[in-house]
Amino acid sequence: MISASGLAKSYVVRRGRERLQVDAVSDASFEITEGEIVSFLGPNGAGKTTTLRMLTTLSSPTSGSARVAGHDVVAESREVRRQIGYVSQGGSAGGLARAGDEIVDRAMLYGLDAATATRRARALLERLDLADAWSRVPRSLSGGQRRRLDVAMGLVHQPRLLFLDEPTAGLDPQARANLWGHIRDLRAEYGMTVFLTTHYLDEADVLSDRVIVFDHGRVVTADSPDALKDRISGDLVEMEVADPKELDATVRILEKSAAAPPSVAGLRVTGRVHRSGTVLPGLARELGAAGVELASLEIRRPTLDDVFLTLTGRSLRDSH
Repeated sequence: MISASGLAKSYVVRRGRERLQVDAVSDASFEITEGEIVSFLGPNGAGKTTTLRMLTTLSSPTSGSARVAGHDVVAESREVRRQIGYVSQGGSAGGLARAGDEIVDRAMLYGLDAATATRRARALLERLDLADAWSRVPRSLSGGQRRRLDVAMGLVHQPRLLFLDEPTAGLDPQARANLWGHIRDLRAEYGMTVFLTTHYLDEADVLSDRVIVFDHGRVVTADSPDALKDRISGDLVEMEVADPKELDATVRILEKSAAAPPSVAGLRVTGRVHRSGTVLPGLARELGAAGVELASLEIRRPTLDDVFLTLTGRSLRDSH
C-alpha cells in the first residue's frame, strides 16, 4: 500500500545573509501493507508531518521515491489523491458552514453526486456518534467532535488508505480513547489501511499493528509494539530497602538474575530481569534469608519509551 525508499526533503532558509540547508527528512524508507494500522512514532520536529505531506502529494520530495496505493507520488499524484483520505493536524472543517454541508461538499469534490454524498455523510456522522451535528457549525463542536468530523471528511469518498496526522493532539483522555475505538472499527469494517503520526506512546501501543520509530528525519526501526518491547532486556525491577546498610546485599542478590549490573539511586536498587514472574519468588526468598527488608518492590514491563531510549539514547517523553 505504501513503499518509500530514501525519501528526503530539504529546505533552504536565510539566516542574515547566509543561506542554510535544513534537512527536514533525510531517509524515510519503509513498507506498509494493505489493511495495516501503522503508527509513525517520534518527537515533535522529527519530520513525521513532512513525510506525510510527501506521501499525500502535498509536498514534493527533494530526493528518493514513494509509491502510494500503487502510484508514484510525483508522476501520478492525481491518482494517489483519488485513493487516499487525509486528516491534517490542524483539521479541515471551516467555521461557518454546517457540519453536514462540509462533508457533502468534500464528497462532491471527489466526483460524487449530491444524493450519494448526502447518504454517505449521514451514515458517517451516525457511525462516528455525530448524528446530531449535521446542522451545527464546526466551531460549536467540542474538540473531540471536531476531530471526528475531520475523520468523516477524510472518509466520505471511501479511500483505500487513510492518513491521520496527530489525530488526537489536544484531546482529553476520554475523547482520545473514543477516537481510537473509531479508528479500529474503520479497519475492521472496511479493511482500510490506516497510517498515523503520533508522539503519544500509548496511542502507538494500543492502535498499531506496527510502529515505525522516526527520529532526526530518518527511520530508526520498525516492528510490532510487542516485538519492539521484547528487544529490551527484561522487566524493570525496582526495590527500595529499608536500611542503607542492606544496599550491598540487595545489589549482589539482584545481579545474579539481572541482564546487566543493577543501578543504585538513594535507597533504590534497579535492574532488568528476564521472566521476572518466575524469578521473583526465589529472589524474595534469598533477600529474606539475607535479612534484607524491602520498603517497596515494583515491576514494570518495557514500554515504547524504553524502546525509544534504547534506540536513540533519549526519552521520547522528554523530546517534545
